[in-house]
Amino acid sequence: MFTYFRTKAFFLKEKEYGEDSKIFDVFTKNFGKIKVFGKAIRKVKSKLRAGTEIFSVSEIEFIQGKIHKTLTDVVLIDKFENLKINNNKFQIVSKISKDLEKLVHGEEKDNKIWELLEKTFRRLNTNAKISDWQLKIIYYFFFYNLISILGYKPELYYCHICHKKLSKENIYLFSKKNGIICESCFQKMNKIKKKEYLNININSIKILRIILKKDWKTLQRLKIKQEDKDNLNNLLN
Repeated sequence: MFTYFRTKAFFLKEKEYGEDSKIFDVFTKNFGKIKVFGKAIRKVKSKLRAGTEIFSVSEIEFIQGKIHKTLTDVVLIDKFENLKINNNKFQIVSKISKDLEKLVHGEEKDNKIWELLEKTFRRLNTNAKISDWQLKIIYYFFFYNLISILGYKPELYYCHICHKKLSKENIYLFSKKNGIICESCFQKMNKIKKKEYLNININSIKILRIILKKDWKTLQRLKIKQEDKDNLNNLLN
């Protein structure tokens, strides 16, 4: 006797398997990130095809076999059509899919990631006119909150070395190894070590603080200067 499991799922990645099947990477509400096997799903007559389109969310049913979790039922909830007809939006959700693939491991329920993913998809799927920069802000909001949930929240209030509170006047520098440091600590380093650091101004730090507070309303109202945009782009890279 098989046990049947039902849950909501975002379809994030697909891979052809055999002559007519696929394996999907999905992030589910009740089981976290899992792989599910769609048997014969590439056949035109397959009843499961309609609800398994990439970057859609569906209610799925599956059984645990010896090798695969196998789909037995799929009910489409939302196709998120606007994500697929806009190339820039499609690129953002593709990045999100890759981030989840790289950073989230193991099958474990996580309501915070599910809620973050759901809100991000709905923001991207809006019919309203949205600029390339606004799309990037949505992505930054997703990425930094994702790594925060996973335990990699960056320190944005104190220097990593001297532990003094960051002031408004100084220039700050960021290293992927050590996080943010103040200018005073930076000046004490040798030339080789200084090359590891990237300039980041206080405005960029403030924007990141707002993102990690999940204050979406304030973030939307901000008028961000080009210098700060460049800072945030460089930091993410």
